[in-house]
Amino acid sequence: MLHLRSLEELSPEKTWLTIGVFDGVHRGHQEIINHLRAGAKEAKASALVISFSPHPAVVLGKRKDLKYLTLPDEKAELIEGLGVDILMTHPFNQRIAALSAEEFMAEIQARVKLEKFLIGYDFALGKDRQGDAEYLTALGQKAGYKVQTFGPVVTGDEAVSSSRIRAALAEGRVRDAIKYLGRPYALSGSVIHGDGRGRKINIPTANIETSPQKAVPLNGVYACWAYLHGEKHRAVTNIGIRPTFTPDKEQANIETHLLDFKDEIYGESLKLEFISRLRDEKKFASVDELLVQIRADIAKA
Repeated sequence: MLHLRSLEELSPEKTWLTIGVFDGVHRGHQEIINHLRAGAKEAKASALVISFSPHPAVVLGKRKDLKYLTLPDEKAELIEGLGVDILMTHPFNQRIAALSAEEFMAEIQARVKLEKFLIGYDFALGKDRQGDAEYLTALGQKAGYKVQTFGPVVTGDEAVSSSRIRAALAEGRVRDAIKYLGRPYALSGSVIHGDGRGRKINIPTANIETSPQKAVPLNGVYACWAYLHGEKHRAVTNIGIRPTFTPDKEQANIETHLLDFKDEIYGESLKLEFISRLRDEKKFASVDELLVQIRADIAKA
């Protein structure tokens, strides 16, 4: 996959296109991108995904506290896995925000031979989100390309969306996140030094430092898969303030215990996939009581 960062890098070739933020690359996104890839291949065209970054809601001041389901590198890896030819991570700034849908599409058509534009039912492009599906379909007819609109992907009775996934994570519903994403929710980070309490009680934990922009599940204890050097390990992860030891702490820690693994891995990169929530974080009366619960968590995981 070719990863570009400006329209000027595009080649003037026959192109199928989709545009969006694609935060999470969830099942709805996958539906569109899979059709894009397959259709472009059949039409002997390039499959181009344009992904805006940062999130428009952040740039426009609507969601300054927004946490991302996928950081840029994570998103690129997932989109590459779907088999597209070109991903463009397009900077979203005030200039782009001020363009009409017609102006932005004209900039694209100045660079490629646009044949088809695939969009989601709730997609809107351009200043004040004027370019909804109906508008873009009419614009395509005028400008010489076809527009195909996809309905929502539904699980249960709910349409899959990035907002719905963030809400599920905020409530600790990682099993629901799996249903929406089509895979476990994941976060990665570097293993940093903690206070060493886990090793003192013979249950060593890896403290993980991740991006402050990354969405983190609700405080609690989770069964996870941990990936280190490409190898998969069963793990129990605690997200929270560790109230038994630091009752006045406000900033949450992410610490994980890899089952049947004792090596020191400070400075290494660790990826966690959240499979199920085991329990809430709670304060214990003693370290011994905490140990009993930790062993129960490990057995359950």
